[in-house]
Amino acid sequence: MTVRFGLLGAGRIGKVHAKAVISNPQAKLVAVADAFEQAAKDLSSAYGCEIRTIDEIEKAGDIDAVIICTPTDTHADLIERFARAGKAIFCEKPIDLNVKRVEECLAVVDETKATLMVGFNRRFDPHFAAVRKAIDDGAIGTVEMVTITSRDPGAPPAEYITRSGGIFRDMTIHDFDMARFLLGEDPVAVTAHASVLVDKKIGELGDYDSVSVILSTASGKQCVISNSRRATYGYDQRIEVHGSKGMVAAENQRPVSIEVANGNGYTRPPLHDFFMTRYTEAYANEIAAFIDAIATGAKAAPSGKDGLIALALADAALRSVKEGKTISL
Repeated sequence: MTVRFGLLGAGRIGKVHAKAVISNPQAKLVAVADAFEQAAKDLSSAYGCEIRTIDEIEKAGDIDAVIICTPTDTHADLIERFARAGKAIFCEKPIDLNVKRVEECLAVVDETKATLMVGFNRRFDPHFAAVRKAIDDGAIGTVEMVTITSRDPGAPPAEYITRSGGIFRDMTIHDFDMARFLLGEDPVAVTAHASVLVDKKIGELGDYDSVSVILSTASGKQCVISNSRRATYGYDQRIEVHGSKGMVAAENQRPVSIEVANGNGYTRPPLHDFFMTRYTEAYANEIAAFIDAIATGAKAAPSGKDGLIALALADAALRSVKEGKTISL
């Protein structure tokens, strides 16, 4: 079976998904739609697909699935439209910045029995997936504590921050999903602290750039998350899981994994400096998983519910910061 795709949004992440689709032998990129004509033309020229409007893609008989990479405030409406149109849907996170709106959207998905997958790409990173496999294989016993470090090389532009929903809903939301993925249980309590240490302009916009979060589950498992919008040494992405019989960790990745030893000591190449290069394999793997879910009729994961829970954790973290207390869920 060849899954025929329509791509909504031809920006940075749209291009990444377009490449993943055309690289998969079970997929075909049929059309792209973007509000900016030149962006659509550039992607069409690069990947050999048609340029259509969203309305045309919605009504098209030669498109089975859509990938939504448009601005966040359009996601929920587009999911509902394409669910009713009978298309399978892959949507970049978050579905919306409002929990109630997400719940309304997921009700339409359930009503139409549509396939919906949310783009939490880190689950599909080979290194992080290997950590999950080690847990499933019993290599470290029962999971007790998870530590997640995620630090960006630099802060995004101000215009992005004003539309992103803030660091918890934009950046930490990935870590909330990874925490659930690794803990194997849903958190029931959230304690968060946040500061502006990188760029005072971020604070002036009502957001934070440096945050720490502790998640606790009903059985007492814990996850500690450390986020910063600044890492002078590259894109810092590490996880560690401690269990009753041992520990498993995924280290930072580099474009080239070598070590040089000489009179200056031991040196290694710098880390990846951009999330799109760090997670190239993850993006390809998640699209492959989406295609497989469509082809086999299996439930897509991460699901809309996974997206909803991650957003609820982000909201709880923000409440914890503002109220200065642990938030019970």
